[in-house]
Amino acid sequence: MDKRKRVRLEKRGWKVGTVSEFLNLSVEEAAIVEVRLALSRGVRKLRQRKKLTQVELARRMGSSQSRVAKVEAGHPSVSVDLMVKSLAVLGASREDVGKMITSWRG
Repeated sequence: MDKRKRVRLEKRGWKVGTVSEFLNLSVEEAAIVEVRLALSRGVRKLRQRKKLTQVELARRMGSSQSRVAKVEAGHPSVSVDLMVKSLAVLGASREDVGKMITSWRG
């Protein structure tokens, strides 16, 4: 957030912080959330780069379009295993997945 905007908001009584602070997440919990988000973004980007629909990816995975939508949204009901499986079906390498996981900090 722009520093000037932050100052303006704080002057008006708003408290500005992070999602982790708001949800009172531990460092470990925040890391898990960020990794899940990085993987879900990776699935969406790779699927779109390959010009596949959610339905087409679901067929390749033996799953449903709604499940793929949940994978891409990082829904809590989706396991990290399913996210990684989605990436594998899309042709992502271990290195690609590793880059996605490590990208959450930077």
